Amino acid sequence: MNEKRIAIVTGAAKGIGKAICIRLVRDGYFVIAVDQDPTGEQGLIDELGKDAVACNNMNICNEQQVKDLFADTVKQYGKIDAVVNNAGIIRDNMIWNMSVDDFDAVINVNLKGTWLMCREAAMIMKVQKSGRIVNIASRAWLGNRGQSNYSASKAGVVALTRVLALELGKYNISVNAIAPGLIDTPLTQKLEKDVLQKLIEAQPSKSMGTPDDVAKAVAFLAADTTNFITGQTIYVDGGKSIGANM
Repeated sequence: MNEKRIAIVTGAAKGIGKAICIRLVRDGYFVIAVDQDPTGEQGLIDELGKDAVACNNMNICNEQQVKDLFADTVKQYGKIDAVVNNAGIIRDNMIWNMSVDDFDAVINVNLKGTWLMCREAAMIMKVQKSGRIVNIASRAWLGNRGQSNYSASKAGVVALTRVLALELGKYNISVNAIAPGLIDTPLTQKLEKDVLQKLIEAQPSKSMGTPDDVAKAVAFLAADTTNFITGQTIYVDGGKSIGANM
């Protein structure tokens, strides 16, 4: 059995997921970094060295692949202390221009994939009588124009988090969500400069957050000392969720 705390992180290859992996390793975890991007993961594993292992070409929407991931992790390391569900996609459009395929794809990855990961984590952690699940939602669950699919999927993640906190609390398992706002990621940097500047100006903080801002919140909720916080959604959004300047 590995003496380090064992964490599984999805969407690990870049952006927020990469920052979460780096932070957890810094805090003494051994990380199973899950992603569909083997190129990005290789760079991450090279950076983290012996304290992480890559799980390449992983589709969190595939039930059998998720089952195998958890079974293999327990077989190899003897336990799972934390699961961070960060993987997600966007397919933005106004609803009258949004295809059913784009709606289904976003719900499938962001909500069903997170649910599958949570279900396997719950079954193992319930037997262990310990564990931490951290779901990455989004401030967008409160509503964003052009994101009827994405906002709905992240609202589902918030609701899922609350339900699992009720179901798993008596087994010493905490389940919480983090709702990032405008974060400086490769995806954000692809926005047109004037669009990005308008988004920044709409922030009470007049700034973007960093992936490490989210990673720090994940590390707090994943810690074994965070025993009495569960079912909560913590906003890492520079105050945007309070409605200022909207």
